[in-house]
Amino acid sequence: MKQHLKRIWKTLKIKQKIKSFTTIVFLLILLSIFLAVWTVKYSLFDFYVILTNNWVASDFVQCMEEESQLFKTSIRTGKEEARTELGYAISRTKKAVEQLPYDYEKTGEVCFAKTWSILNMYQVYCEKRDLVLGGGEKTAEYIANLYEVYDMQGYLQVYAKELMRDTLEDGVSRYAGKLKMIMLMPVLLILFELLFFFCTRKLSELLNSSIVSPVMELAEASRKIAENDFYVDDIRTQSEDELGELVVAFNKMKYATGEYIMALEERRRAMDLYHAEELEKIAVEARLDAMELDLLKSQINPHFLFNTLNVIGGMADLEGAQTTEKMIQSLSFLFRYNLKTPEKKVSLARELKVVRDYMFLQEMRFGGRITYSIDCQTDAELVHIPTFTFQPLVENAIIHGLASKEEGGNILIRIRERYGKICIVVADNGVGMDMETLRRLRQELREEETGKMQHTSIGLSNIYKRIHMMYQSGTMHIHSKRGIGTIVRICMGDERNSVEGGA
Repeated sequence: MKQHLKRIWKTLKIKQKIKSFTTIVFLLILLSIFLAVWTVKYSLFDFYVILTNNWVASDFVQCMEEESQLFKTSIRTGKEEARTELGYAISRTKKAVEQLPYDYEKTGEVCFAKTWSILNMYQVYCEKRDLVLGGGEKTAEYIANLYEVYDMQGYLQVYAKELMRDTLEDGVSRYAGKLKMIMLMPVLLILFELLFFFCTRKLSELLNSSIVSPVMELAEASRKIAENDFYVDDIRTQSEDELGELVVAFNKMKYATGEYIMALEERRRAMDLYHAEELEKIAVEARLDAMELDLLKSQINPHFLFNTLNVIGGMADLEGAQTTEKMIQSLSFLFRYNLKTPEKKVSLARELKVVRDYMFLQEMRFGGRITYSIDCQTDAELVHIPTFTFQPLVENAIIHGLASKEEGGNILIRIRERYGKICIVVADNGVGMDMETLRRLRQELREEETGKMQHTSIGLSNIYKRIHMMYQSGTMHIHSKRGIGTIVRICMGDERNSVEGGA
């Protein structure tokens, strides 16, 4: 039977499986609700009926006793207050009589007979009671009717007490008959809930094995295929629904795609070999071209460059172009200084001469937008500083500080000798740097000194490393503020013995 149900389940479509699962769960929930309602009705509603019948019978006994007492008081005293209270008691008794259960199927033979007797006697009693209360002379007939009312009240009270006793006994008997079943109800509810849980779990396992697990395996296989792994194991499923068809198609597509990828890979490897040979040929040709270019460059003698500039300067002098002559002379000096200065240190005067020639060319270039001033309070001929100290600093001030500033600006170079040290300040009133850029620049300079980074400006990093290598207490600090300008402060003194000896 179990195997037969499994075969039927495998042949169902996904929509039919979900519909079957939903229907079974819905029926189990309805059955659970029905069982709960039946339990409440069996254990509480019937018990409520028993309690209600007992209360109605007890209420009728109390009302009848109260009416009898007030009737006697009203007859004895004849007061209006007693007559009013009696009227209220009569209304309550009438209401209690109307609430007495009068259903043979529900009350049983004994209680039904007592109720029938009470209802018939109560009608006769009401007629006699109203006749006596109507007043009149106290004749023998009045007295006979009065005592007849007293007798009827006694009979009604007796019947009411018997009805209450019979109702209570009947209720106890009925409750005792249901007690065993009420005691078994919790056990039955627990068993049903266990059955409900078991059925739901089995259905969930069927859904998981036939729908959820294959979908998860498909997702995992798709993820591996996306990572170019086409050799994953085939997905196994026994379902014959749409998902089973999808799994079969997926396995076929995986194999076909894998074979196609292998063919493409082999083709790519062949093309790589071909391209490698072509690249090697191109590299050889490029090296040959580079060798030819180096050969041409080596043939250009620096003296030819200097001599040519001097000839052009001489021609400019003959033609009366003093500014052009001065620009050529400044450029010639710069080339000669940059290409033919092997010393590690030169005089301060020579470095300042380079700065003046360089700034003269820049002033010509920017048309007076950029100016400079030099404040040197030491003997420039006797003081020696590292080669190429000023030009990179001045060039950075122009490129990064003043060139992008529309109104241009000024560069100040100040040299002081303090406590045996040469202190140099190169300041500009250009665009400056924000705090984050300045912090990053300082960090890169420190890291470049240790060889960890190689991304800072070549000029700055070169000066920074040479100052710290050549001077034991040499320092270089950079200060800048956005929109204000930049200051580079260098102090040199206490040369290291190895460098000094080498120089």
